Amino acid sequence: MNTTLTQYKKISSIGIFSLLIFSTLLQAKLPDFTKLAEKQSQAVVNISTKKYIPNSRQSIPPQYRGIPEEWLRYFFNHPDEESEQDEKQPHGAPQHSSLGSGFIISKDGYVVTNHHVIDGADEVFVRFNDLKVSKAQIIGSDPRTDLALLKVERDNLPFMVLGDSTKLKVGAWVIAIGSPFGFDYSVTAGIVSAKERSLPSDSYVPFIQTDVAINPGNSGGPLFNLKGKVIGVNSQIYSRSGGFMGVSFAIPSNLVKHIVKELKEKGEVTRGYLGVQIQEVTSELSETFNMKFPHGALIARVFEDTPAEKSGIKAGDVITEFNGQKINRSYNLPPIVGITPIDKKVPVKIIRNGKEKTIYVRVKKLSNDERIASSNKKSNASGFHIKRAGIKVINLDEETFEQLQQGIEVKSVTPDGPADRSGIQAGDIILTMQDKVIKSVRNFRKIIKNAPQKTRLRILIYRNNQYQFTTIYLP
Repeated sequence: MNTTLTQYKKISSIGIFSLLIFSTLLQAKLPDFTKLAEKQSQAVVNISTKKYIPNSRQSIPPQYRGIPEEWLRYFFNHPDEESEQDEKQPHGAPQHSSLGSGFIISKDGYVVTNHHVIDGADEVFVRFNDLKVSKAQIIGSDPRTDLALLKVERDNLPFMVLGDSTKLKVGAWVIAIGSPFGFDYSVTAGIVSAKERSLPSDSYVPFIQTDVAINPGNSGGPLFNLKGKVIGVNSQIYSRSGGFMGVSFAIPSNLVKHIVKELKEKGEVTRGYLGVQIQEVTSELSETFNMKFPHGALIARVFEDTPAEKSGIKAGDVITEFNGQKINRSYNLPPIVGITPIDKKVPVKIIRNGKEKTIYVRVKKLSNDERIASSNKKSNASGFHIKRAGIKVINLDEETFEQLQQGIEVKSVTPDGPADRSGIQAGDIILTMQDKVIKSVRNFRKIIKNAPQKTRLRILIYRNNQYQFTTIYLP
């Protein structure tokens, strides 16, 4: 019994000793954020805004409208106070609104923050680490990247340096400083979860995803690495509750550099425009293009009178490289096109009909473009059922055909049939099949009939004003 107890004590001692060694090693590997937080917080600022409510009859509550203004002033405001207030605030009563973060990027007072922090503000105020407050001038603001550049009249300010976000690696430690829920200079840390994330509302920003705790009020604050270099601007969170859930997004510093330069020089941002609608290349689609593996940006539509159309880019082309930069995923293309100098002719590598070729595109300035709107008219035709594809189709009504110049409408799909398994839906308009233009049901039936057995075909469909490629496997 004593021997067993002695052995147990020895094992326990070894276990505790091992645990202490492991704990010491773990602590030795964890970074110390204290010095970084102390130094970098000097250049982080708090952003607040004012918006003036116009003095007008429209601001009077509905129940008091129609009553003479002098009566309202008599009962609700002292006449002298009212006139004095109007002189001080000719634009109306101030409404304090947006509260966010920002950071200084130069000793002469340039400050970076988010566009949504100062959007619609009549006045913007910057509160510094020393608690002094300065009114800021809005040099420029860019809604597409959610960035804004401010300027305050102060000298010899502490500032942060924008680093190279392309060198950032997934898993690297990053730190954020900001004012979540108004708690100034809160420091949070985490790691980079992913790079080049594309969000539906921000196709021009390849976001950095992190698990750093970011909450309302952190917007516009810096995300920096262990060297103290800013590698991102905190912009968005993914949350169902409105608070932090471990998925935060930051605008990469290399894009910030470009936007800041444009705003400083011109007060606005000009972007390159190609004039295409793109989509991801799936493994099924890559098979129809004879590609070894899925990559690139698939052109689903080329808009009329655009740089893409003039250069000869066609729907069905896959862009694999733009101006010397690889396009691995479709979301890589918009940011690269956006920062391409206007009127510059650049090489574009594409895959067309299974072969690689290079064409040259002269990028133009981005502008708003009209998109084709689908017709609300529906045909009452019963449709023609094509058993092999598991689909019932009809010819387009005259108005829709005149608009699109091609296509047939899907009336219904057979449950668990080839079309259904491909994601084709009733109401879709089939425009092409394996790059062959579809102009009638008869035309479509012929292509299906002549297709080899057990083959996968590429289809271009029109759905909800969007062009999209998919595939269908024919038995």
